[in-house]
Amino acid sequence: MSLSFLQDKQNTTVVPMSHTMKLGPKLINSYVLGWISIIVTLVSVGGGVEYPAINCRKHSAVLTDFGGVGDGTTSNTFAFKSAITNLSEYVDDGGALLVVPPGKWLTGSFNLTSHFTLFLQKDAVILASQDESEWPSLPVLPSYGRGRDAPDGRFSSLIFGTNLTDVVITGENGTIDGQGSYWWSKFKNDELKLTRPYLIEIMHSDQIQISNLTLLNSPSWFVHPIYSSNIIIQGLTILAPIDSPNTDGIDPDSCDNTRIEDCYIVSGDDCIAVKSGWDEYGIKVGIPTQHLIIRRLTCISPDSAMIALGSEMSGGIQDVRAEDNIAINTQSAVRIKTAVGRGAYVKDVFVKGMTLSTMKYVFWMTGSYGSHPDPDFDPSALPQITGINYRDIIADNVTYSARLEGITNDPFTGICISNVTIEVSEKKKKLQWNCTDIAGVTNSVTPQPCDLLPQNDGNECPYPDDILPIENVMFQTCTF
Repeated sequence: MSLSFLQDKQNTTVVPMSHTMKLGPKLINSYVLGWISIIVTLVSVGGGVEYPAINCRKHSAVLTDFGGVGDGTTSNTFAFKSAITNLSEYVDDGGALLVVPPGKWLTGSFNLTSHFTLFLQKDAVILASQDESEWPSLPVLPSYGRGRDAPDGRFSSLIFGTNLTDVVITGENGTIDGQGSYWWSKFKNDELKLTRPYLIEIMHSDQIQISNLTLLNSPSWFVHPIYSSNIIIQGLTILAPIDSPNTDGIDPDSCDNTRIEDCYIVSGDDCIAVKSGWDEYGIKVGIPTQHLIIRRLTCISPDSAMIALGSEMSGGIQDVRAEDNIAINTQSAVRIKTAVGRGAYVKDVFVKGMTLSTMKYVFWMTGSYGSHPDPDFDPSALPQITGINYRDIIADNVTYSARLEGITNDPFTGICISNVTIEVSEKKKKLQWNCTDIAGVTNSVTPQPCDLLPQNDGNECPYPDDILPIENVMFQTCTF
């Protein structure tokens, strides 16, 4: 069994990683109190490739063992499927690792299995096929009610998995290239009968790691964990043209206990979009995204947000923490998007330590986003937006300091903004703070905020002192 180790001066206590993920912050602190270190290691003997992972594997194979050809033109869809089918036999015997060696490996969609690692070596490139026959169709997501591009089904993601436990996608900064231009053209020309595929989608799963990869040119969203828990996304470089449609970087959707850190994203849409379902469909499914931390992100997205909360938030979004993030040449920083008909809530959001340069908006909230899956949304389903906290922010070359627009008879409340310095650009707008249907307080904010956010001297906006359980999950050092 793969283990996490909590070590003190005299003895070692061994705790299964799956248990560690479920420990509450107070219980975690009781383990740490009085201990000198937390060590998570698996000793490497005999050489080989080392890599960090939530769990190591007993068995391994190479894609070429199953007929893979890395010439960039031969389809490897069968090779990937055959490899994973064969390696799934080791689910109950220490799990398995599939190595993708250097080369260009063209493939259509394929499905992962549990207790499994997909490892891309340096100079390995997985190329997404542009042959639609290699992309199976899937039903629409139940919390969305229809496809995002077309009302019927959707194409399976390039790398897909559902009902999995303990799945790792990692490497030595190997590349997954979605070759999205084919799909972007079809979208722009209204030629799609099904919704475009995502690059990576994991559904109904637990214990997920996606790390140390370069992701290019997704047909639509890049990384989409949905209805899942205990997720670590780390060290990704995600690149798409800034005019590519809907190429969100990372979209945690109805997920619990997620850690996103040390990623660099250039996108045609939101670098990170936090979601939980769309209107009446999301309300019915009712699975929130909660207990999420995002840190040390660098984002470039001239037409979208560094971090968006919504607009599909009808299952609720709660306990989101963002710290030490950077946005450059980006439309907005941490943006809330919602509308009448969404229902649910966005609450207990904590942001600190943003560095922003060349921004249209620093603060942007909108209650009139307006996009709906169908005309049957409930106009009485009003979202609750409350407990939104920002502090310790430096921004330069800014056009608007803030655009904060709640909903008539449903104001956004409990907004707190403190210790913020904004330097406006030469093209600054005369009205720097545009505020309607909101309520909150500010402290030490320049330029002076709107009257709906009065000065509250001496009070810093809160940021939680506790640690999420996912923050205590440490990687082991694995080898093959």
